[in-house]
Amino acid sequence: MEPGSGLLPRRGPGLGSAGGSPALSGPQARRRKQPPRPADFKLQVIIIGSRGVGKTSLMERFTDDTFCEACKSTVGVDFKIKTVELRGKKIRLQIWDTAGQERFNSITSAYYRSAKGIILVYDITKKETFDDLPKWMKMIDKYASEDAELLLVGNKLDCEVDREISRQQGEKFAQQITGMRFCEASAKDNFNVDEIFLKLVDDILKKMPLDIMRNELSNSILSLQPEPEIPPELPPPRPHVRCC
Repeated sequence: MEPGSGLLPRRGPGLGSAGGSPALSGPQARRRKQPPRPADFKLQVIIIGSRGVGKTSLMERFTDDTFCEACKSTVGVDFKIKTVELRGKKIRLQIWDTAGQERFNSITSAYYRSAKGIILVYDITKKETFDDLPKWMKMIDKYASEDAELLLVGNKLDCEVDREISRQQGEKFAQQITGMRFCEASAKDNFNVDEIFLKLVDDILKKMPLDIMRNELSNSILSLQPEPEIPPELPPPRPHVRCC
């Protein structure tokens, strides 16, 4: 080929196909990306508690491993998705972060019924958030499913020097509620955050019927509908009372 002719050299044997695209062979041909395995179950978890206790921080630390020192108050409801694997199952978690102000109760209560797990949060440095727990338990008893797993979390363990609520007080409250677990955590220091969510999911899986556990069906009774853009219809109150 003459210099300056503008023609590209022809590919030699083995460097491409007749059409000019590279030919894949051997291990390279087997590297085609496999579609991700679908989730075996889809579970909804809601986080409730008074304003400023760190509900959003706990959610974002778990889902994104981030922490915002000055988070804005949640307006209505927000949610994030995270997929985890436990007990050989792939679980897609839809985590709802609810507003702590009473004016949003009519909105946030609409999410209780379909929740398989409920995380109730208070701030260990603010006694008033602990004193509000019976109010939140009344919401749970009024709207949540009777078989929802409950977890009480004392957040802001990084502020130990400002503690107003002892660990024993938190444990005592949880012991009064049938089936409620208790732990303390710090979203800021990322202490016990993963454990909170993973233990809650593990407890949910333990209660699942064996026939569901044997069938890896994403459309099981535990599945969620597509992520709603508006709050679901408010569920009717339940007559059963579980609170202390």
